[in-house]
Amino acid sequence: MHDNFVWDERLGISIPRLTKQWDEYKNNEQSLILLQWEKIRGGIPDRIGAIEQEINGLQDRLSLEENFEVSCQLNHKISALASVINDLWLWYRLNQHVSSKIHG
Repeated sequence: MHDNFVWDERLGISIPRLTKQWDEYKNNEQSLILLQWEKIRGGIPDRIGAIEQEINGLQDRLSLEENFEVSCQLNHKISALASVINDLWLWYRLNQHVSSKIHG
């Protein structure tokens, strides 16, 4: 079952990696995949919260930073983390219809 998900280092979560069309999976395989995804998806808001805390810490450092190069590095880190948050929300929202299949 874990073959259907691959760890994404940047996002800090496993994401689906299906090797065949959805209808080619047996019903019990579909159910297991959906349940695993629901567990992963349920942790996305916590992952986002942790990244937001990291961003807040970087912003605090940035507000005190006087060195321009260091300020640029901090801004780059903040931007990269904000991009991760955006992608996590996309995974969370775009796959709501998948999660509804579990309960429907």
